[in-house]
Amino acid sequence: MLLEHITNKRARIVIEHILEHGFITTEQLEKLYGYNHPPRAARDVREAGIPLETFRVKNNTGRTIAAYRFGDLSTIRKDRLLGRRAFPKRFKDSLYVQSDGKCAICSGSFEQRYLQVDHRVPYEVGGDVHDDLDSQDFMLICGSCNRAKSWSCEHCLNWQSGKSLQICLKCYWATPEDYVHVALKEVRRMDILWADDEILLYEALKVLAAKDHLSLPEYVKKVIAKHFADIET
Repeated sequence: MLLEHITNKRARIVIEHILEHGFITTEQLEKLYGYNHPPRAARDVREAGIPLETFRVKNNTGRTIAAYRFGDLSTIRKDRLLGRRAFPKRFKDSLYVQSDGKCAICSGSFEQRYLQVDHRVPYEVGGDVHDDLDSQDFMLICGSCNRAKSWSCEHCLNWQSGKSLQICLKCYWATPEDYVHVALKEVRRMDILWADDEILLYEALKVLAAKDHLSLPEYVKKVIAKHFADIET
């Protein structure tokens, strides 16, 4: 049975539940199995090569929620059933040194244990394409940025159907230092983490933004625009 080859615990739970009940809801993943980020569990199944479909159902209170069921099982990717490779500690150590201990997305400084090795191109699109680990194909990101990337990628049309490696490589989530789109949207994004003494600056900006009746991002944009206007004059 193919299930015997699935080693990822979350993926096995999702698969076994669907085999018994026909589908599994995000509410069940949260309340029954304790997963605070249900799409991550569904993604584990997809990354193992098992196709899942997302659809909508109503829970006991009548609220519409997401649910997952098997897709076309003839498209199972048997080459992915064993899941992702485990990263050697020395590989993460080298990434940590290269990144100076910073998250590749928000540039926040973290202890190594709080950073996760991340495929620049999502595993669902690129898989483990190299026999030898190449640091250029990976980056270290914090848990918060990892969750943001997961959500954005899972809602990207290229992730869902196109699966073009080249499109992913031009995305913010793969190369935040040089990109042309964010999950196929022609926008620009900046994630900033304020830490230590910088928190005082953040709080000061927050107060000034409130006085101008602006959100903090809107106020920061206003300050930057004024800065460039002053330079030009």
